[in-house]
Amino acid sequence: MSVRIAIIVEGETERVFMPKLREFLKAHISVMPEIDALPCDGRIPTSNKLKRQVTNLLSGRNPADAVIALTDVYTGTQEFQNAQEAKNKMRGWVGNEPRFYPHVALHDFEAWLLPYWSTIQKLAGSNRASLSTHPENVNHGKPPAYWLKEIFRTGSKGKHYVKPRDAGRILRDNNLLIAAQSCPELESLLTTILLLCGLKKEEVDKIFHPNDGKKRG
Repeated sequence: MSVRIAIIVEGETERVFMPKLREFLKAHISVMPEIDALPCDGRIPTSNKLKRQVTNLLSGRNPADAVIALTDVYTGTQEFQNAQEAKNKMRGWVGNEPRFYPHVALHDFEAWLLPYWSTIQKLAGSNRASLSTHPENVNHGKPPAYWLKEIFRTGSKGKHYVKPRDAGRILRDNNLLIAAQSCPELESLLTTILLLCGLKKEEVDKIFHPNDGKKRG
């Protein structure tokens, strides 16, 4: 019997990320979960609104086995200063509910696209060098979405970056595992889902770090 997982996400993130998530899961588990993506108009709910939504999803006639909330750390406000604060706040808003799993994109969803820089260059028509910093260290001042808009704006294709269109194109022919190995918060999200699907921790570790055991040996 498959596990039912509800994932609360921003609307645009749902459209571009969920198909790739399902593709990733099919490659690593034998029984696919029932994933209900719940897109929000803009950022995900906060405070009592988030608590009510989580409570409703975990109850009723067809309850979820688990609820994941996925938010950008950079929301355009000063709500969250870092990833841990965002997760702590979401956990505090929902309360003592072990079936709730708060997760973040650091500093926004586009950080998970930066590891595919060659694809970005091709789509934008740009030879701009990749950012020298780690994808999840591209922060509030100029978050990853800013840099994607900049490379598209200045590229020879003359197109603006449009998330529902271009994020999907960037992800389409790339392996999500590449981004997860560069972005710990994405790895954390995928780990939560794989564990909920019944994989053991050591099995999950082998997916993301297949050479660790060889090095120890």
